[in-house]
Amino acid sequence: MGVTCVCHVPVAEGKSVQQTVDIVHKKLEQLGAVKHGSFCVDCETYHATGNASGQPSKLLYVMHNSETPLSCMALFEGGPCLIADANFDVLMVKLKSHFQNAKGHKVECRGSRYRYCDFLIKVGTVTMSSSARGISVEVEYCPCIVPGDCWNLMKEFMLSFLGTNVPELPSVFAAKPEGLFAPADCVDTMTQYLELFNKLRKLQISGSNVR
Repeated sequence: MGVTCVCHVPVAEGKSVQQTVDIVHKKLEQLGAVKHGSFCVDCETYHATGNASGQPSKLLYVMHNSETPLSCMALFEGGPCLIADANFDVLMVKLKSHFQNAKGHKVECRGSRYRYCDFLIKVGTVTMSSSARGISVEVEYCPCIVPGDCWNLMKEFMLSFLGTNVPELPSVFAAKPEGLFAPADCVDTMTQYLELFNKLRKLQISGSNVR
């Protein structure tokens, strides 16, 4: 697993979520990218119960990624994170006296994978309660695991099909000392997806017309 950037793509003016996804697909295919299967990332939210301190309880996010089908990830709000076997969900059911599932808060991102030279691109539709909330694009530069060594190249590539929607260096990399490797266990990638999901949740509160 190489350096990976996950970003939010706004819905094109006058277009629906699916129409905007189709536009991104077309631009990738015009570049020469080849469709290479599909992907799915999902996130369940849990509230900690029995908090005697009177402080707001921390949230626990349990996430799955089709790229790592035998594992799942549990991220506490503000850290730390835990990588576990896929049956961790069964354990969460047994811990229901400590963690309550936030019903209606499951977020899912599904879409197509593309290959272009050394890049792996995933364009997904983010849904919550069966309603489209937005669009994600994940770009992975496979040969490199040092963000500082390849970010300019990744940015130039994303510019070719995202235009003005190219993101800045993800905060998970910006906070690291130069030269520190991106972990191969996809923690950085899933952290970016979680940031995107939480951003799209907030956008919906004000009533966006992305459907």
